Amino acid sequence: MFKFTGKVLSLSAVALMATSAISSAQSMDELVAAAKAEGQLTTIALPHDWCGYGDVIAGFKAKYPEITINELNPDAGSGDEIEAIKANKDNKGPQAPDVIDVGLSFGPSAKADGLLMPYKVSTWDSIPDSAKDAEGYWTGDYYGVLSFEVNKDLVKEAPADWADLLKPEFANSVALAGDPRASNQAIQGVYAAGLSTGAAAGEAAGTAGLDFFKKLAAAGNFVPVIGKAATLAQGQTPILITWDYNALAGRDTLKGNPPVDVIVPKTGVVAGVYVQAISAYAPHPNAAKLWLEYLYSDEGQLGWLKGYCHPIRFNDLAKNGKIPADMMAKMPPAESYAVAVFPTLDEQAKSKEAITKNWDAVVGANVQ
Repeated sequence: MFKFTGKVLSLSAVALMATSAISSAQSMDELVAAAKAEGQLTTIALPHDWCGYGDVIAGFKAKYPEITINELNPDAGSGDEIEAIKANKDNKGPQAPDVIDVGLSFGPSAKADGLLMPYKVSTWDSIPDSAKDAEGYWTGDYYGVLSFEVNKDLVKEAPADWADLLKPEFANSVALAGDPRASNQAIQGVYAAGLSTGAAAGEAAGTAGLDFFKKLAAAGNFVPVIGKAATLAQGQTPILITWDYNALAGRDTLKGNPPVDVIVPKTGVVAGVYVQAISAYAPHPNAAKLWLEYLYSDEGQLGWLKGYCHPIRFNDLAKNGKIPADMMAKMPPAESYAVAVFPTLDEQAKSKEAITKNWDAVVGANVQ
């Protein structure tokens, strides 16, 4: 386990709520009223089969039917989300995202660029300090580990570790679940491959990961396609490097057609934390805050767990006996996570820079 050591408001009241946590029932009522008055929320990059987001979004809509959710580009990567904020700074229409869900390293960089609005949810104290920005600019939301999602009809013996992917029997089989020049999931996949070679954390593992994928491409095993459950089922990408929660959700979606294996590799087990944040230019800031309040409530956190993600408040929920046994029974065995590595922000930043800037020159595969 990962251990992290109704009334209308005046404009002045709304302004006061900009960065504070909800601290009372009265202020929560005010936030709900302000969010309902805005009437809209714009999200981006939230596929319904990612981390149980379909049910999470449905849960929010059921609780606050007065708020219409406008969902932008569900297949966007973390880098695309940041660019969407930049491109829509002066746009108060439906193309401007209110909230983002991005890989951990994108939180601090977006904060440094002045793209985020600070906000601390009411459950702030139960979120580990190492998984949140002290000023509330970004907050960790869930995590998982990189895994291999395998089409068992086409792959008779699943790879057990990263080195296995280089074997000739896996020709034209291996794909990433994103573009490693923009997608956090894909970047972490390259990084994990690098760690599996014995490279040191940070830039070295990023460089080693590029070398690994260069070999994978040279061997004819790498497929430069953004892999999904559909491409796996169709045989275009029989082996998909993806977060375990996406692989497990994909297995459920395919319902045995084809049968799917989900393998956590023996080495290079990289855990990835994603973070929530509100755009500094959010057209609907109160709806954005209410969205975060929902996500970090017990209901929202369990919604992610149902989608096979480890919610950031997992330890707090477990300690208070709030996790249904049937949810835990569907998760991979705890030992799969025993050797998981959680890269630091510095390690992620250095490896991300190495991978995104050098992918074209080293690997030369245009993933799309």
